[in-house]
Amino acid sequence: MNQDLRRKLNRITDILWAGSVTNPVTYIEQISYLIYLKLLDEEESSRELEARMLGDKANKANGNRKLLFSKQAERYRWSKWRFKSGAELRDFVRDEVFPYMASLVKEEPQIAEYFRDAVLEIVDPNVLKQVVDEIDAIDFGKLGTDVKGDIFEYLLTHLGQSALNGQFRTPRQIRTMMVEMVDPDLGDSIYDPAAGTGGFLIDAIEHILAKYSGEPQEVPIYGEEWLESRGQTLDEARKDIPALQTYRKGPGEKIPDWKLLERSIYGIDVSRQMMRIAMMNLVLHGIRHAAVKRANTLSDMGGLTEDDLARKYKVILSNPPFAGVLPKESIRKDLPTNSKKSELLFLGVMMEALAPGGRCAVVVPEGLLFGSTSAHVELRRKLVEDYDLLAVVSLPAGVFKPYAGVKTGVLVFRRPDGKIINRRSSIVNRKVWFYEVRNDGFDPDKISGGGRPETPEKNDIPDLLARWTEYKKSDFKKAPGVEAGTLLKAGSEDPRSWWATVKAIVENDYNLAAGRYKPQVAEKAPEEDPAELIRDVLQTEREIERGLENLLKEVEAEG
Repeated sequence: MNQDLRRKLNRITDILWAGSVTNPVTYIEQISYLIYLKLLDEEESSRELEARMLGDKANKANGNRKLLFSKQAERYRWSKWRFKSGAELRDFVRDEVFPYMASLVKEEPQIAEYFRDAVLEIVDPNVLKQVVDEIDAIDFGKLGTDVKGDIFEYLLTHLGQSALNGQFRTPRQIRTMMVEMVDPDLGDSIYDPAAGTGGFLIDAIEHILAKYSGEPQEVPIYGEEWLESRGQTLDEARKDIPALQTYRKGPGEKIPDWKLLERSIYGIDVSRQMMRIAMMNLVLHGIRHAAVKRANTLSDMGGLTEDDLARKYKVILSNPPFAGVLPKESIRKDLPTNSKKSELLFLGVMMEALAPGGRCAVVVPEGLLFGSTSAHVELRRKLVEDYDLLAVVSLPAGVFKPYAGVKTGVLVFRRPDGKIINRRSSIVNRKVWFYEVRNDGFDPDKISGGGRPETPEKNDIPDLLARWTEYKKSDFKKAPGVEAGTLLKAGSEDPRSWWATVKAIVENDYNLAAGRYKPQVAEKAPEEDPAELIRDVLQTEREIERGLENLLKEVEAEG
């Protein structure tokens, strides 16, 4: 994304801020409404041009798809009303354009869902006019999908300065790590039951696109602008910073069926604002028909259909909300836990929704790993005995600062492909891998500009991913590091990676806290001669004895 486009986006957010639209979630939602209307107008113009040039062939190529705006509805197109101003513009968009879009239930159900209950919160007509003019100057049709995606990702950085209503984004370095560990591929159904802004879904899509690109590009987790600011190429930065974490991007030109990719994306969020933001994020990344909806995935009364409840997914990625307790009467009856705590319920949702052979990576509060209530222990038992728990990744305490300081971890597990006779007896020697991430590429203590300053030279995640690759090559049979309980030689480096058998975990009441199994380093033997140390101690004791005798004589003399 070039500097001119970045300046334009900054102007839009500055205009809204000055116009009293100051909640980042709200102004990103408002911008997304207007961008969507501009995109639909550009798409309509493209269809009209194809129809004029190709006639019936265009209709066949588009599956006989009708134009979105009929003759009677032409006035609702962006290009027809963008010249309006003042109260006329505001009232027309608010009272006519939004309701028309919400009415397209049969023609364009996803557009109708997007605009259902939509409210124009830019009440100042002059502010609205300025924002419309700025967006009108962007020709989205000439921008590549990657640039359009970057536009929205840039806007979402404003959420990095806010945790309003508990909404904040999982840091890219953690999302990238989790996506690489579950390694989604084309044809995998991908699901986030607490989708938020759609970050995990977008990263999974980018991971697949890079796989199906002839020349994928590697990008630092800090963004391309970070490299520009250093005046370095990626290779030069890597020489200076061996621990630099990157991810891959590409156009995905080798994908044989784009619709297959679109149909494989599923997301649910309880907030309609978040649902809209996630949907627009996907649209601008080229995914128009993802199954993203507003619902409460934990509740029988949360808006889930029978299909939603029955569907199984090959890949699940999520960072669900930890706080919260649901009324027992509202909780889904099909979950493998009787708890009312949201963190246990969300883990239960993912366990239940995972398809045979499917992989899941989920952020959990550390308390879930060692909680001693019967609900905690029973859910961990099911996870360990009925699923293949592959890894427990301990994250630094400051990874979600400034929003939350709660200590967290990542569970990576898969559902076995088929039924195994006497599974319990066959799993006792399976291994669970533990990795302690102490540094994630950002300062654990400082906060600057709403986030943590970069420390690219301190990042354990590239090492974790390299070890994970070797672990995966062994079909998860040869876990990296040493066995739990090993006493390492004095002077050994404090371990970051170790493993425990399922048998050991069962014996520890299914405790999954990484520290419970961490190997210890023996204390270094003293270098001094033991005899000399004994002589020193005796000499000290004699000096103490003489001092006490002198003190006693002084006391007796005074008496």
